Amino acid sequence: MLEKLRQRLQAHAPRRLRLAMPQAAVLMPIVDRPEPTLLFTRRAGHLNTHSGQVAFPGGKREDADRDLLATALRESEEEIALPPERVELLGRLSDVISLHGILVTPYVGLIPPDLPLAPDPSELDAIFEVPLSLFLEDRRHHTDVIPVDGRPHYVPSYHTQGQVIWGLSAMMLVELLAEGFGRRISLFDEPSRGRLCYFPERLLRRPDTETRLS
Repeated sequence: MLEKLRQRLQAHAPRRLRLAMPQAAVLMPIVDRPEPTLLFTRRAGHLNTHSGQVAFPGGKREDADRDLLATALRESEEEIALPPERVELLGRLSDVISLHGILVTPYVGLIPPDLPLAPDPSELDAIFEVPLSLFLEDRRHHTDVIPVDGRPHYVPSYHTQGQVIWGLSAMMLVELLAEGFGRRISLFDEPSRGRLCYFPERLLRRPDTETRLS
């Protein structure tokens, strides 16, 4: 399964946005277990923004970063003590733009199991893994329906281990599932099952190729 994932991601042509705004990058770490998992972090409760939210390790680009992959690897090392040399890059996904106007680039990487990872308490209060099967089998809790320029976007929300995976992270997961694993899933198609939760206000904006969501 992981070898096929590598091939599909290397053949994928992700959308790249050329916009003058702050840049950031995240790593979507797949743990190479007999049953592969995805690794997530939870933002610390004392933070002023995004406290308690589940996310992939990552952060803003710094001047010393040679590229955005370097940003994703540096931030992963700082946040969860993941050595960059233990990450095998599988591919890159499309750029997205957060609600706060930050251009975010996701990278998918394979890491060995049982590394001595530890959350940086100044930023995180938890690291946890979720079996890939939860997403491959589309075991979403519900779907957030968010209008964007009059068009509904169907963003899955996953509830597992007392955590909620939604928003920007869930949007990245949709592309990983569709392009990396060939699953029939899209932000633009209503799912055939499950509860729909309609957002009465505009939380996501998509002019042309831009996507915004916190």
